[in-house]
Amino acid sequence: MPPSLHDRALGPARLELPEADLLAALAERLRAAHDASGERIIVGICGAPGAGKSRLADKLAEYLGEQSARVVPFDGFHLATSVLAGTPLLSRRGALETFDLGAFRSIISRLRSRAEDVVYAPSFVRGLEEPIASAIPIPREVPLIVTEGNYLLTEHPVLDDVRRHLDEVWYLDTPHDIRLPQLVARHVAFGKAEEDAAAWALGTDQRNAEQIEATKDASDLIITVSRSGAHSEE
Repeated sequence: MPPSLHDRALGPARLELPEADLLAALAERLRAAHDASGERIIVGICGAPGAGKSRLADKLAEYLGEQSARVVPFDGFHLATSVLAGTPLLSRRGALETFDLGAFRSIISRLRSRAEDVVYAPSFVRGLEEPIASAIPIPREVPLIVTEGNYLLTEHPVLDDVRRHLDEVWYLDTPHDIRLPQLVARHVAFGKAEEDAAAWALGTDQRNAEQIEATKDASDLIITVSRSGAHSEE
């Protein structure tokens, strides 16, 4: 198990900064950890649906540069629609049981071992709403990996195994009055009527959000994108 960058016995650290400063602070945290250990650093970003995990992960990887960082989205491990079709799980897509957790564990384990020249991770195409296998190449030389998803802190035997391969898990704490409109807008952008988007966000997504928000205190770092001012507490 890799050592945490933060002493978990102290509870989660907190970091609240405007986005530009936040990216710089998180990038420095990862670079410092890599420089200190000389090993690949793998961190997770967790948060409720619509919190902005994918955006933060992508922006952080872009800030660090393609040679330094890659993103492994948990959404890439969604079960295909053809698997869910005709089952009650189709109406609950996004719940924990609609993901291939074993495949996620396998990819993270392979990335941790760094034994292969390249590991190919899956992506997820919004609008199409399908995972795409082997879409993200991650060469052995890439030192920093960010994986993001709703359930990284959820107690589950497979996810517990995953957590042992992660140096840290960060929780993106986005206020409900910001998160919900973002979530509805995302559903609309990818094909749902506004009324259906709101119903899904307040129904299936909200039930998942409540489960995920209950795991926040198990994180190593709670992140808030500040709208005014800044705050950091280790």
